[in-house]
Amino acid sequence: MNINGILQIITIVSAILMILTILLQQRGASLGAGFGSSGELYTTRRGIDKSLFDATVFLAVIFVLSILTGLILPAFK
Repeated sequence: MNINGILQIITIVSAILMILTILLQQRGASLGAGFGSSGELYTTRRGIDKSLFDATVFLAVIFVLSILTGLILPAFK
């Protein structure tokens, strides 16, 4: 298996995991916020919500780096 195959697998796996972590996160606004009556202006992330947020950011960085590496790598051959 060559490096391009490995990069494609990393890209696909990180994309799927990123989609899952995004879907598992709680919504930041309630239904009332759509009509202008939000009770909370800013909340801090705690517990599993913070872990999911950090994992999403990490997976997004891996996803972007794998795509950029796949684009730049053929230029050096």
